[in-house]
Amino acid sequence: MEKLQEGAKNLGIRLGEEELAQFQTYYEELVVWNQQMNLTTITAYEPAQINHFLDSLTVVLAYHPEGKIKALDVGTGAGLPGIPLKIAFPEMRLVLLEATGKKVLFLQHIIEKLGLKNVQVITGRAEEVAHQFKYRAEFDLVLSRAVAPLVTLVEYTLPFCRTDGFLVVHKKGEIQEEVETAKEAITILKARLQEVRPVLMPQFPDRRYLVVVKKLAPTPALYPRQSGLPVKKPLSYKF
Repeated sequence: MEKLQEGAKNLGIRLGEEELAQFQTYYEELVVWNQQMNLTTITAYEPAQINHFLDSLTVVLAYHPEGKIKALDVGTGAGLPGIPLKIAFPEMRLVLLEATGKKVLFLQHIIEKLGLKNVQVITGRAEEVAHQFKYRAEFDLVLSRAVAPLVTLVEYTLPFCRTDGFLVVHKKGEIQEEVETAKEAITILKARLQEVRPVLMPQFPDRRYLVVVKKLAPTPALYPRQSGLPVKKPLSYKF
C-alpha cells in the first residue's frame, strides 16, 4: 500500500501498520467479490489504491472527521468513500446507505472482516430513507461519490444533514455548469454552497473537486420528493 501511504501522508493522515493491513484486506476482498458482482471497474493494485482509497481520503481537504462525528455515505456502493475514512478515523460513527442488495452483502462482509465498530448498513433508497425520523437531520457529515448530477444529489442528501452540518461530494471534470445548475436547489433545501475545492495532488492528473455545502436550517418536509422526481424534474423554482 505504498501509493496510498504516500498520498495519505500528503493529506496529513498517518496510516500505521494496522490501517495499512486493513486497506490491504479491503482491496483483496473487493477483487474477489468483484468477480461475482459489479462493484468496480478499477481492480489493478496501484490504481485501486489511488482512485478508490486515496480519493476517498481527500475528503479531509474540505472536512476533517475528527472525534465521534456522525457520518452518512449515500449510495456507497463498495463502501467508498465511507470505509476508507472510517479506517483512517476509527472514532467516526458511520452509516452506509446502499439500495442494491448484493452490494449490501459485500458491505456487511467487509465491515466484519475489517473488524470495524460503530458502522451500520442501511438497505434502501435515499428518497425514502431521508423521510425516516431516525435518519433525517441526524448527521454532521454526509458524503456521496459518483452517484448523480449535483442538482439531483443535493435533494437526496441534504435532508440527512443536521443544521450546521456539511455535505461533501466528489466530482470530476468540467463541473462549473453542474454547480451553477444546483444553486437554486441548494437554496430551496435551506443550505449554502460553501466552496468548490480542487483536489491538487500529483496522484490525480485529472480534474477532481470536492463540492462542499453547509446546511443552514431544516429541510422542508416535502423533500426529497418521491422516487424518480429528483431525476426527471430536477429541483428549481420552476417546479
